[in-house]
Amino acid sequence: MTAPISLVIPTFNAEAELPQCLAVLAEGLTLGLIRELVITDGGSGDATCEIADAVGAEVVEGPASRGGQLRRGVAATRGEWVMILHADTVLEPGWTSAVAAHVARADAPPAYFRLGFRDGGWRGRLVAGWANLRARLFALPYGDQGLLIRRREYEAAGGYPDQPLMEDVALVRNLDRRAIALPVTAQTSAARYAAGGWLRRGAGNLWILMRYFTGADPELLAARYHR
Repeated sequence: MTAPISLVIPTFNAEAELPQCLAVLAEGLTLGLIRELVITDGGSGDATCEIADAVGAEVVEGPASRGGQLRRGVAATRGEWVMILHADTVLEPGWTSAVAAHVARADAPPAYFRLGFRDGGWRGRLVAGWANLRARLFALPYGDQGLLIRRREYEAAGGYPDQPLMEDVALVRNLDRRAIALPVTAQTSAARYAAGGWLRRGAGNLWILMRYFTGADPELLAARYHR
């Protein structure tokens, strides 16, 4: 039986985070869940692509735009299901049980993981709690929470738009069904929040989301986000 899941990871200078992400994903290869791994790189100048080559991943290269990278990465896959993770995201051990049970369901909707932060302390727990509440109430998981989606539903929604920010929100808003949370925590890096300030970063993300909903240009929002 062919493994059902194609795994797609967008990268840009991710040599420090990618090995830890991949180490936990090996569980899916061993149990026959992962059919292929595609690393979609945006022009890394470090050892990211060499790390991907070393584990047998297919490397797709192109301009550094998160939406464009994801669109190219998914286009290179062949599995019935696609799972998207960020390079600094580490799934908790045993994640395969929940994922295998989900993809075995004939009526399984798109799904995402619960968010957690590595070394985030109480601030990380607070921000993660809000993110998980937002995702559950409004069906708006961010890319840090991953996405597990059947290919036909991904294509029916139009796939990821080629834009540098909010590509994750754009896709889930176009789905015919709400995505649900899987009982697995995806631990992501707290570095950006620690550097920018937890409160400031969290408030900034919410402001960017509100501006996106009111029609702001994703290119301009991305410039603000990266500042």
